[in-house]
Amino acid sequence: MGELQRRRTVVAAGLVVGACLGASGCAGTGAAADGAAGADPAAVVRRSADTLVDAGSSKARTSMEMATGGTRVTIRGEGVYDFRRRLGRLTLQLPADPAGATPHRPITELLAPGALFMKNRGAGVPADKWVRVDTATLSDGNLVTGGATDPYAAAALLRGTRTAAYLGRTEVAGIAVRHYRGTADLAAAAKGAPRGVRAALAAAAKGFATAEVPFDVYLDDEGRVRKVRHRFSFVNAQRRGTVAVSSTTLLYGFGAPAEVRLPESRDIYAGKIAEERGPA
Repeated sequence: MGELQRRRTVVAAGLVVGACLGASGCAGTGAAADGAAGADPAAVVRRSADTLVDAGSSKARTSMEMATGGTRVTIRGEGVYDFRRRLGRLTLQLPADPAGATPHRPITELLAPGALFMKNRGAGVPADKWVRVDTATLSDGNLVTGGATDPYAAAALLRGTRTAAYLGRTEVAGIAVRHYRGTADLAAAAKGAPRGVRAALAAAAKGFATAEVPFDVYLDDEGRVRKVRHRFSFVNAQRRGTVAVSSTTLLYGFGAPAEVRLPESRDIYAGKIAEERGPA
């Protein structure tokens, strides 16, 4: 990677986070039984990523809350995801500036194996161009940088579950689910992840303040993830402190069309991205 491209990637990597810190299985055939209190909770949770691949696709809602300097900011997103092709499209809404300035324009993100494409983000980037970031070069593997955790990466992280407890039945958006709470290890998750996700999780294992990630996950009677919340912790060099991040992914509408078309080379911005300080 050339020096100019390297600098461009580093700047793009901080676009979303930097702005915000400044501001098929079948029930009854084993899947349902897996969630019973007598089953091994850690083993049940580890299998959930494979169950999503079997489901094919879904709609998704995301929420990422960051706490820094006594201030909490939340980024919300909504879109679709294809778990077989590992392609997704999300529209993110950044929070309004503390001073009450005009809200940010929604950011469109395309998620692909090894890459994050962003539109409407980056000073000096033409409105019709995309910014491309290699997720393996990000210290968090794009679990945090993009303002939303890639839904498949969120599930793949559960492959590294070390400990888990079954907390009982509840509901998520009117769907009966089983609630599990535990801790996953990023390094272990990376070893068991498919190509394209493995490098990103391995980068996160080295880049976060700790490779241990606490989680709460809610699985339906077919073993599919309906909701998962991870709690990440990373070091903010600018503020010389640790930033707590809570990332929540809600999956619903399984089987929904998830057509995602990645940008052509001519549509990707190749110029210099101005570094932004504070909310854009």
